[in-house]
Amino acid sequence: MKFNWNNPYPTIRVPVMGRNVVSTSHPFAAQAGLKIIQQGGNAIDAAIAAAAALMIVEPVSNGLGSDCFAIVWDGKELHGLNSSGVAPQAWSPEYFSKKYGTDASGLADRPKRGWDAVTVPGALAGWEELHRRFGSLPLGDLLQPAIEIAERGYAMAPVVAHKWAAAIPELRDQPGFAQAFMPHGRAPEIGEIFRFEAAAKTFKKIAKSGIREFYEGEIAQSIENYAKSNGGAMTLNDLASYRPDWVGTIKQDIRGADGKTYSMHEIPPNGQGIGALIALGILQNFDLASLPVDGVESQHLQIEAMKLAFADVYKYVADPRSMEVTPEQMLDPAYLAQRAKLINFSKATHFNFGLPQSGGTIYLSATDEQGRMISFIQSNYMGFGSGVVVPDWGVSLQNRGFGFSMDPKSANVVAGGKRPFHTIIPAFLTRQEGATTVPQMSFGVMGGDMQPQGHLQTVLRMLSYRQQPQAACDAPRWKVNRDFSLDVEANMNAATVQGLADLGHTLKKIDDPYMDFGAGQFIWRLSDDIEDGYIAASDPRRDGQAAVY
Repeated sequence: MKFNWNNPYPTIRVPVMGRNVVSTSHPFAAQAGLKIIQQGGNAIDAAIAAAAALMIVEPVSNGLGSDCFAIVWDGKELHGLNSSGVAPQAWSPEYFSKKYGTDASGLADRPKRGWDAVTVPGALAGWEELHRRFGSLPLGDLLQPAIEIAERGYAMAPVVAHKWAAAIPELRDQPGFAQAFMPHGRAPEIGEIFRFEAAAKTFKKIAKSGIREFYEGEIAQSIENYAKSNGGAMTLNDLASYRPDWVGTIKQDIRGADGKTYSMHEIPPNGQGIGALIALGILQNFDLASLPVDGVESQHLQIEAMKLAFADVYKYVADPRSMEVTPEQMLDPAYLAQRAKLINFSKATHFNFGLPQSGGTIYLSATDEQGRMISFIQSNYMGFGSGVVVPDWGVSLQNRGFGFSMDPKSANVVAGGKRPFHTIIPAFLTRQEGATTVPQMSFGVMGGDMQPQGHLQTVLRMLSYRQQPQAACDAPRWKVNRDFSLDVEANMNAATVQGLADLGHTLKKIDDPYMDFGAGQFIWRLSDDIEDGYIAASDPRRDGQAAVY
């Protein structure tokens, strides 16, 4: 791809190039991963080291009790890992209705935070699988940078400090939260040193005894005891029986401005990555590249395609064992062409789901000079997740259980041992050269429902409009909300914003720009000769860095 290297958007970042790259939302984590590569590790080793460091330096977004997903190019082929947790066996709609009553519609009520929002943490089990299959250095070596950062402490970065302070009012009374994350009775301030000795203790324990210690040993026993003493349902058996799944990827082809065929890959459901593929497939029915990149027409088409995608995602996506339709049916080109006909060029539409033919997240990317690439995402869901932190071990737990439905008719209805609808999604781009599949870019955009929308917008800017990765990352974004209203970033062209409003899009006020428009990391392979290396972009909406050598 011959990119246009001009960047027309205000930015504090420039693209960086190197043969080994680690790009994350915090400089300490990027440097932790790069340090591992310099010690002889590979890209997957670097990703694990960076993920561990991010649990320390960005605990608002992820922690020892998070989930993760990964897409790995091992030098020859692509692999997809789903390491999202499952519901405790005790959970059911009846469990929640007996404990919390019912809402106005008669469905079981349930908390957004606390122990009854916590599913089995999958992140560390995901690291274990990645290391077992692709790692080259001992696991203990990969955890050393995180241990050092946790024990010595680090100066609080601006975006993390902002998100941390915003979470305090809601979470300060959750079990273990204040002890772990309010060291002075408040959130740490920008530039203030924060240490996380309890998490360092956990990392040291698993460095010595292995990650199963977290699921079957002393740490697991502490998690069960803390759940029991605070009314939670998590048991030692729930933890010990958990295993991640290698699930491959699903994809959507797109014709690039260079005439080549690219494929965007996502992890299959229970995640929402299929939403980006649906929208991309719908847009293949239009000549998007003929429209101005930041103009009303191009943005309107993308927004409407995303709304159509979400209508299906929210109806059908769940644990794949419970879905009414398959991903293949949802991505059928004939079905997507039919959905594309519903788009009105002259006005915004509120779409219903179709009927396919029956039949506070962190994202990081790492590559190495041997050609391995990993797209990795890890999250506690909402800022600080459940707010629950297991004492002495620093295990802050996600609140992914809030992603379940309480409607018995829904494919996503809560049940023991089931995975909930998940928002976090890594992505990967390949290119077809004859019969050969070439790895092109590992990338992702974190931020709840923004993730598939960020994937769609940035990839189209690169492939349809030849914008270089940092420019595509810096460009103003829009976000479709659950009610199909629209958020637009403050620096979006005023005429375009007015044009969207004139078409009937309902524009909403932005309360928190740090959360609403996501943050991405992008690593693009420069050529088919791996010696030429990569170009990397890191999102200015976070404190991050793309570190290279």
